[in-house]
Amino acid sequence: MFGRRTRLLAGALAVACTVLLGPSTPSGVPFAGPLPVDAADVVPNRVMTWNICNPCEADNADRAAAIATYAPQVIGLQEACVRDVERIRDHLESRYGLVYHVEYGTVLRDWGRCGGALWSPGAFGQAVLSAAPMTGAVSVEYPDGGSEDRGYMAVTTTVGGLPVRVFNTHLAQRRQETVRAAQTGVLAAAVARYDRAIVLGDFNAVPDAPELAGMWALAADTDPRCSPSSAGTCEPTTDWQSTFDYVFLRGLAPLEHRVHPTPYSDHHLLHADLRSVSRPRPGSPGGDGTADTARRVRQR
Repeated sequence: MFGRRTRLLAGALAVACTVLLGPSTPSGVPFAGPLPVDAADVVPNRVMTWNICNPCEADNADRAAAIATYAPQVIGLQEACVRDVERIRDHLESRYGLVYHVEYGTVLRDWGRCGGALWSPGAFGQAVLSAAPMTGAVSVEYPDGGSEDRGYMAVTTTVGGLPVRVFNTHLAQRRQETVRAAQTGVLAAAVARYDRAIVLGDFNAVPDAPELAGMWALAADTDPRCSPSSAGTCEPTTDWQSTFDYVFLRGLAPLEHRVHPTPYSDHHLLHADLRSVSRPRPGSPGGDGTADTARRVRQR
């Protein structure tokens, strides 16, 4: 009950600030609105992916409010500094009563992006927040990151009441098609070990891009209308009206999905609700994390 009252109060304050101050970005994208009354607890079958944009002038309290609005069971963040994620997690708990576990997939240390001391800059990369505990965490750096080190992380956690292997990635920047193709090959080889997996992330590629073929061969997008052959019907996930962010499902069925522009990032917030989770074949790797033998990245 305390979490619900806190959420309502925060929602009212957010609305009041929007009325008084207006949108906080030049694009004029409105915030999602008041936090829903019925979302005082996490939605157990909901997953979310969001490139939170870095460097961007966004407050972590605002980022937390955007996440709390939809209260997913699992959140995959890209372009995330460890310190920012810690603050987001703290805001989610103290302001909204939403308690998340965190695992990091940092692939570089960058003072310009993440602050810290010049001799000890902050860590940068991916992060997964989960309302349920996580096991089997790995963080893998791609052999070729392109213009910036990139990688994927994976954890085993609970979605919809069953264990699932969750991957979170950020592929090379645009105009690096061959680099992304090699990265997708590394990622797809890891995902293929699991009958039940969710792959979240910013792939920096539209649905019909050749470098995504390996992922489409293994999994379907949470939007049943979105596929390489129907790229025109895929909902844009960026301010420049491209579809770059995905929730790929393997061994799971989508119920619905939503794309939410926010004033806090140039990527939209994408969440998906899942119908049911299929059970793996006897003796096959499901969501327990035992099949993933990928190396843990060396922190640099």
